[in-house]
Amino acid sequence: MTRVSSLLESLYTSPVGKFVAGKAGLSDPPLLRRGRRMPAGPVVLGELEGGGIAAEVLGLLNVPFEEALRDVPEARTLDDKGRERAPRYPVRPGALIVDATGVRTIDQLEGLRQLLRPVMRGLERSGRIIILATDASAVDGLEAKAVAQGIDGINRTVGKELRDGATTNLVFLLKDTPAEDLASTVWFLLHGRSAFVDGQTWRVGPSKDPHPSVDVPFTGRIVVVTGAARGIGAAIARIFARDGATVVAVDIPAAGESLAAVANEVGGSALQLDITSPDAGRRITEHIAQVHGKDARLWAIVHNAGITRDKLLANLDEKRWASVLDVNLRAEMTINEYLLNNDVPGSFGENGRIVGIASTSGVAGNRGQTNYAASKAGVMGLVWAMKEELAGRAITVNAVAPGFIETEMTGAIPFVQREIFRRTNSLSQGGKPDDVAETIAYLCGPCSGGVDGQVIRVCGQNLIGA
Repeated sequence: MTRVSSLLESLYTSPVGKFVAGKAGLSDPPLLRRGRRMPAGPVVLGELEGGGIAAEVLGLLNVPFEEALRDVPEARTLDDKGRERAPRYPVRPGALIVDATGVRTIDQLEGLRQLLRPVMRGLERSGRIIILATDASAVDGLEAKAVAQGIDGINRTVGKELRDGATTNLVFLLKDTPAEDLASTVWFLLHGRSAFVDGQTWRVGPSKDPHPSVDVPFTGRIVVVTGAARGIGAAIARIFARDGATVVAVDIPAAGESLAAVANEVGGSALQLDITSPDAGRRITEHIAQVHGKDARLWAIVHNAGITRDKLLANLDEKRWASVLDVNLRAEMTINEYLLNNDVPGSFGENGRIVGIASTSGVAGNRGQTNYAASKAGVMGLVWAMKEELAGRAITVNAVAPGFIETEMTGAIPFVQREIFRRTNSLSQGGKPDDVAETIAYLCGPCSGGVDGQVIRVCGQNLIGA
């Protein structure tokens, strides 16, 4: 960080700087509820005609709920100037769940407006809106399919209008999805674990491998995390260890000391490995069998390792181009191929989880990152293609796409540029490595077998490419 950048940051964080920033509309961002913390206020449920699954899910999760208010004429009150205002909750809700799974017509969208209006300024800080709807692939008729996409537009706009760290997300249900297979997703979204996932949409279907819910989901399960020596990778290792996993922490030999420290901290093992080596997959399985037992099988692999070699395309040579694609995409494909196609100790058993790391750069592109954007968009394409290839196996494949995450690497970005990156999302701040790690742990959970072929952005609803 340059001296000028350091001086600007010192001024900005001083009392005078905060006062001036506040007057300019750059007030301190909201404090987000993170970790395994439920909302403080009540959970309220708004069930539209044809719904019912949300109440069943909340029952399975043992989450009590109250009936949501609706903005209908008879429920409105008058302010001191005689103007009508939406009904108000006596206690700010911690979360609103909207069950729109039965919505099929344009007229029925009015029900979402009725349920959403009272909470737009009435949710508690870092509150949650969760909308459940039926995916367009599971409904008949042009109007029903159009309406499904209309709900997506509502969700994304609501995310941009909420205040105080509140978030909204939409979950589409595929055909014949039971409440049991939706529960892990609703649980994740209610918790603080989803703090930096906002304005997003993904799909849940019937689980490939149903599992009962457990408090420590990864007990007895081996999880491999590449790029685990620092930053997001180290956070992923810690979150998995917290939830009971035996972690195999992988990184390059040059990061050996930091890698060993992370592995020791989480009670796992360290494997120094260049993941671009042709035999990387074999070496992972051999390590698992040697260190964790000849009968050990892999439960999940998180392909977190990645590099950047940023240059404008006009200045980008073939070496920088190839190195990024080799580490960020080709290595993941090569390792997956070995783990999936070789029935040896340390490889996948009958079921398992694969998670890749995409990026908002892969969604929207980014100046000076043609190679990086190609690799991360490639990860997304890989996930979608592998879902079809693995349709007959109880192994899911998903990805997360982080936005601006506060790490040692991003800390080196000049202050003004860094502050712009922080502010260009609906939550007006950068995310934390744990935000990415918590989303990955949700995707890898034994109860998340119905989440497959999805790319979930962990970006605070980044306004670029949103």
